[in-house]
Amino acid sequence: MPVKIRLPGIVRRFVDDQVEIEVQAGNVGEALDLLGSEYPDLRKRLHDESGKLRDFVNLFLNGVNIRAIRGLATPIPAGSTITLLPADSPPVLESYPGEELGAEDLKKYSRHIILPEIGREGQKKLKNSRVILIGAGGLGSSAALYLAAAGVGTLGLADFDQVDASNLQRQVLHGVRDVGRPKTASARDRLKALNESIRLETFDVLLNRSNILDIIGDFEVVIDATDNFPTRYLINDACVLSGKPDIFGSIYRFEGQASVFAAKGGACYRCLFAEPPPPGLVPSCGESGVLGVLPGIIGCVQAAETIKLLLGGGDPLIGRLLLLDAWKMKFRELNIRRDPACPICGENPVIRELVDYEEFCGFKKGMEADPIEQIDAPELKKMLETEPNPQIIDIREAHELALGTLPNSKSIPFGQLARRREELDPGKAAVFVCKIGIRSEMAIRQLKKAGYPGKMINLRGGMNSWAREVDPNCIAY
Repeated sequence: MPVKIRLPGIVRRFVDDQVEIEVQAGNVGEALDLLGSEYPDLRKRLHDESGKLRDFVNLFLNGVNIRAIRGLATPIPAGSTITLLPADSPPVLESYPGEELGAEDLKKYSRHIILPEIGREGQKKLKNSRVILIGAGGLGSSAALYLAAAGVGTLGLADFDQVDASNLQRQVLHGVRDVGRPKTASARDRLKALNESIRLETFDVLLNRSNILDIIGDFEVVIDATDNFPTRYLINDACVLSGKPDIFGSIYRFEGQASVFAAKGGACYRCLFAEPPPPGLVPSCGESGVLGVLPGIIGCVQAAETIKLLLGGGDPLIGRLLLLDAWKMKFRELNIRRDPACPICGENPVIRELVDYEEFCGFKKGMEADPIEQIDAPELKKMLETEPNPQIIDIREAHELALGTLPNSKSIPFGQLARRREELDPGKAAVFVCKIGIRSEMAIRQLKKAGYPGKMINLRGGMNSWAREVDPNCIAY
């Protein structure tokens, strides 16, 4: 009976660039024999000298990997598709059998369907694909919008945050009316308005090592649209352990990065960054600022990489790190390789389960043993009203001060504390201030470690807390 053999891009040059070849066969072995007879150059690469199919070639029959089940003797039902998947090819994520394209689909996605690289079968594959985006902020906004528009059938959205007015400069999934709403709810409404036929699964939770594997388990591709190191390492490790590609993106001021990690044959995030930077060294977008269109560009790159993986075509960013300087509009590319000594994807992995990523990234180190004295914004207001000359140290960057400052505060940016320590008066208690109280706490720990003898207090919640609870003339950002 007729059977289609679908070939990944890496071997198509041996079959005159054909995507599918139809043969008449009763089982998988017969189908491969007929294919090899017609294309001997392909046979040499898929079979050893004795004619045995090489171990690196996986066989999918209607989306099920049958090599380890019944192998070449597996009978072929009518209308079947066999997919060859060599281990060193970009992942071809099968969803067959699945929903067919309807008349509306053909009309809606006609610009895709007329592309030979996608066609009707490729669009059907997108319709039956499942992709989860972790983060519904700047990166997640553009990636989700374009994947929904492209017809990816099921999108997952994981985010525990709420929409803030400061998000709207770049997070185009959300609008003015969404301020205060969960980002997952806002994103659902926007994506459904764009494409009502897609399915959406939302997870309004903080991802951690106890829930991430269950959440990503039913999805084929994971998009890392987050903005902090603990979650990036969590996503990477979960993807490696579950065998899913990690579509990575990051942004900082005017610069962006993108790559595909944890794909077959490629590097993972730990191969490139074996250890995270010390806490406080790399500021967040909220602390350093970000060009609003930058996450749109990088998020679109992530969407494009996802579509290529789902289709099994093109040249994905596996083993490559794309760098963008949007201020100068220059792209660069770095080659990255899988590290044989990588602790999770190397030749002798030692990480076999998820760990405590807050601790791994240094956010917990020493905090329990050395608690920092805290003060709330209303309490600080009373202090300022009763003490004639309090010592307030604002460690934010100069560009942040334009959004509001505390009365009589002294500006010493975080990075200058070590060399300007003599400007502090150890005989008087010092209240340290930043945006949300994290950098200021790190600054206090740094000074303690350096031997500073004075009393130091952290403003819990930082200037954002002050703006919300005390002084509306300051801006929470």
